[in-house]
Amino acid sequence: MRKSILLMLLLLTAGMTANAQKFALIDMEYILKNIPAYERANEQLAQSSQVWQSEVEKISEEAKTMYKEYQSKIATLSEEQRGKREEAIVAKEKSAADLRRQYFGPEGELYKKRESLMKPIQDEIYNAVKEIATQKGYAVVVDRASASSVIFATPSIDVSNEVLAKLGYSN
Repeated sequence: MRKSILLMLLLLTAGMTANAQKFALIDMEYILKNIPAYERANEQLAQSSQVWQSEVEKISEEAKTMYKEYQSKIATLSEEQRGKREEAIVAKEKSAADLRRQYFGPEGELYKKRESLMKPIQDEIYNAVKEIATQKGYAVVVDRASASSVIFATPSIDVSNEVLAKLGYSN
């Protein structure tokens, strides 16, 4: 008798705990697409990336031109001249690689610029989601854009439009 009462009490507690948890979904891609500052930041990143890429390509082309010129005159060059030209070509190629790393590497200018432009937007979204979750008592808020294991979710738990409204963007 005592075991059955304890078991029932345990099941009742587990059932109440399971019902008490509320979940919500957001679609980060949808939210970002509806924030003009995000689009402007992406445009700035694309422009900077193009400028930097053309700079790197220009140096790479110079190295290719130097190599072609070297190949065409190799027969007429002395051993010392060949060595100097080879060193110059290698230096130019290294310069292009260093510049590529400086702009596009893991800690490069593009990464830093993306971080400086996107972090404030992401922080704003995070704070809005946190505020909504706290107000409505959500235990978990999942991003459906990055949660590949979400196969289906009812639209009633999607709070993306609430997040946009909280940020001042009506949809």
